[in-house]
Amino acid sequence: MRDPDALLARAGVRGDPDRDQHFLVDDRVLDRLPTYLEDADTGHLLEIGGGTGALTDRLLAVGDRVTVVERDPQLAAFLREEFREEIEADRLSVIEGDALEVGFPAFTASVSNLPYGVSSEIAFRLFPEKRPLVLMFQREFAERMVAEPGTSEYGRLSVSSQHYADVSLVETVPKEAFSPPPAVESAVIRAVPREPAYSVDDEAFFLRFVKALFTQRRKTVRNAIRNTAHISGLEEPDAVVDAAEEDLLGKRPDSVTPAEFASLAQLAMRVGRPETDG
Repeated sequence: MRDPDALLARAGVRGDPDRDQHFLVDDRVLDRLPTYLEDADTGHLLEIGGGTGALTDRLLAVGDRVTVVERDPQLAAFLREEFREEIEADRLSVIEGDALEVGFPAFTASVSNLPYGVSSEIAFRLFPEKRPLVLMFQREFAERMVAEPGTSEYGRLSVSSQHYADVSLVETVPKEAFSPPPAVESAVIRAVPREPAYSVDDEAFFLRFVKALFTQRRKTVRNAIRNTAHISGLEEPDAVVDAAEEDLLGKRPDSVTPAEFASLAQLAMRVGRPETDG
């Protein structure tokens, strides 16, 4: 395996905290990341934020093909030079561009140390693809993704993530694993796609409705529905309140389960958005 410190030296770069650039240089963490895929299909792995290629190298060892997305032109050029043989063998593709804008190939799984400043946006580009994911985030962010109802970490991120997959936190990563060390600890989550145990007719509305209610997480669901119609797009929030179960209306959003959110969103679509009838 390529040594991460040697890769940094050959690339002639240093991480820049101001640009959200922290390179993972701990061999042990790098070696473990692909193992969290377990029995996932490794036919075509996608990596977001390739950096100097330390993780890319390890993904090539387990995957048939790898596509790496790198925004920094200097790093993208380095990857094309460093991995010239793998590219010529059609085992590696380097996409230079912003992961929020470029098209993704038909990948089978993704292992990525995401740029933390845009990790939420990238994650929610990946989740709807319904592929196994192993992603590194800030620890606090990862803990919110896996949080259970009734805990202080539970929120919109928890419901949205768990809507798409079984999400588990598989490893915490110390600051010292990076160069330069970030200000916070990191954590790795594994997401195994599955259909939720409930159904929603309009996924976009469901996610928007959840987002709206969590802007009022300290209010009751009753008040949150009434106060956030401008976010959720409800035409008649009072009609939703009149039709909903009293026990649910008395809860706070941070104690409402994903299935209860789904049921409430379905009700809200039916009675609170009359323009959608028919």
